[in-house]
Amino acid sequence: MIISHGNGLATLYAHLSQVLVKANDVVKVNAVIAKSGNTGRSTGPHLHYEVHQNNTPVNPKLFMNL
Repeated sequence: MIISHGNGLATLYAHLSQVLVKANDVVKVNAVIAKSGNTGRSTGPHLHYEVHQNNTPVNPKLFMNL
């Protein structure tokens, strides 16, 4: 699943067992959008997460308050 945040920013979520939103839905902050899963060649349930700026991958830590 890819969510466009505007201004060329997008987040990608993969290895999902269930997607809880539809294309063009407006998603609110803290909304549950999907459930992690064990798809593809993974060895256990997990979330594959990427951040892209203008179609270029960037470090997701730059967007997290850790």
